[in-house]
Amino acid sequence: MLSAKEEKKNTIIENSLKLFSKNGFYNTTIPDIAKSMKMSVGNMYNYFKSKEELAKYAIKYSTNVLAKELKTINQMDINSKDKVYLFTRKYLESVKKAPEVIEYFLRVYLSNREVFQEGCEGFLCVSEFVTEVMILLDDGASNKEFRQQDFFPAFALIMGALGGFAFLSGEKVLEKDILEYSDAVAENIFRALKYEE
Repeated sequence: MLSAKEEKKNTIIENSLKLFSKNGFYNTTIPDIAKSMKMSVGNMYNYFKSKEELAKYAIKYSTNVLAKELKTINQMDINSKDKVYLFTRKYLESVKKAPEVIEYFLRVYLSNREVFQEGCEGFLCVSEFVTEVMILLDDGASNKEFRQQDFFPAFALIMGALGGFAFLSGEKVLEKDILEYSDAVAENIFRALKYEE
């Protein structure tokens, strides 16, 4: 169970995700976040030393939500195709339920890399999620359900498809509810990874 301070930190992170996603990193201030929390600015600094520190916690927090989902799926006794379908569904459900989490990744983390250079180099701040994707790919390849390939092209393929749909949803250009595309997106991902004799 989380301590009261940890719970408060998570609430601050969730509020900051919404504001960062909506207004961008540089247009969101600590006073903006404090106001949304009905907190004093001074009290905010009891939880996070700076906006940059908060941004790093936010990327870890948001990707760890997805990492936990994928870890649960990776531990299931089902084939790799079903894992891809289930993960795609969970990811798109997250996009629908908490779009700010994915928006933050796409619009803040990827667009403001300079903010994340120190302490978040490479995959450092998203390592739990990346590890779970690696496990999914390795298990699929060792079971001859996925073809052997370098990690980065496979990772980019999965995240490109999922991130692309998150982006389209955020831009409100999809003709149907995002979840109605889940099976088609999962099928495209699976076909691109599939082992062929």
